[in-house]
Amino acid sequence: MARAGVTPQRLTEAGAELADEVGFDQVTVSELARRFGVKVASLYSHVRSSHDLKTRIALLALEEMADRVSDALAGRSGKEALAAFADAYRAYARAHPGRYAAARYRLDPDTAAASAGVRHARMMRAVLRGYHLAEPDRTHAVRMLGGIFHGYVELELSGGFAHTPVDPEESWNWIVDSLDAQLRAHRASPASEE
Repeated sequence: MARAGVTPQRLTEAGAELADEVGFDQVTVSELARRFGVKVASLYSHVRSSHDLKTRIALLALEEMADRVSDALAGRSGKEALAAFADAYRAYARAHPGRYAAARYRLDPDTAAASAGVRHARMMRAVLRGYHLAEPDRTHAVRMLGGIFHGYVELELSGGFAHTPVDPEESWNWIVDSLDAQLRAHRASPASEE
């Protein structure tokens, strides 16, 4: 019998905490059972499998990040919005590296469509509205920003910048400034905007 207080939500939160401690790839139902002091079988009344647990953690992380980014973007536009968006993701990844990894867990199409991932895409496109990009440039920009932000954060989290004397914060600001300049250079004419 599971201990009182063991619920799918509590298991998800504990799994997210575990992911931040040991890495998302190391999260298992067995490890959570040890932490709760229960048998593995008793947790399967709350989660169907390790995949189900990881999906729940991914959904939690996507929701948390979307909330943080939304708060950061409030009242901002243009370069200020771009920097706020980027900084919110980076801060979340630094504070919650396991959850950040979970947010990239592959979800089935229906689950992804119902997740906060949709909010992320909308917020990115809202930031880009300030640059007046027409399609397909807007979609190219979404992909470019996602790739650059994710790549930088991954390298930073893995210690990739620890061997150089240049402060990673300086590089981050330089990248955001460069992206802003690049996006402004691709500004659509008013007639071509959607």
